[in-house]
Amino acid sequence: MTVGRTLWKIILIKLFVLFAVLKLFFFPNFLQTHFSNDGQRADHVLQQLTGPTGNN
Repeated sequence: MTVGRTLWKIILIKLFVLFAVLKLFFFPNFLQTHFSNDGQRADHVLQQLTGPTGNN
């Protein structure tokens, strides 16, 4: 039983580190870096959600 718990702890630690590294280095905050205020961010998100897809 203790081996199983130890392995699960190692797996959870590895997953946490993996996702933390991926988030920091590969998924930057796009809206924060490209728009200066909340109004511009909201407009961009609304435009992306409701605009045409361009896949005609």
